[in-house]
Amino acid sequence: MSLISYLHVVLTTRLAEVRRDGERGDSPVPTAVIIFGLVFVATIVTGLALSKANDWMTNIPTHTNPK
Repeated sequence: MSLISYLHVVLTTRLAEVRRDGERGDSPVPTAVIIFGLVFVATIVTGLALSKANDWMTNIPTHTNPK
């Protein structure tokens, strides 16, 4: 139980520190770079999903080629 209490105190303290710092300031990574990274990863994931779906669809037997 003391571990849970300790984690609660640590989390509460950290959240209070984050909320107290109202000045968010400049990010070390520009927003445009973050957005580009997200779009890049989303494109890769979509391409992989499309590739897997096409592979799956080509393995479905047809009436002329039952497996």
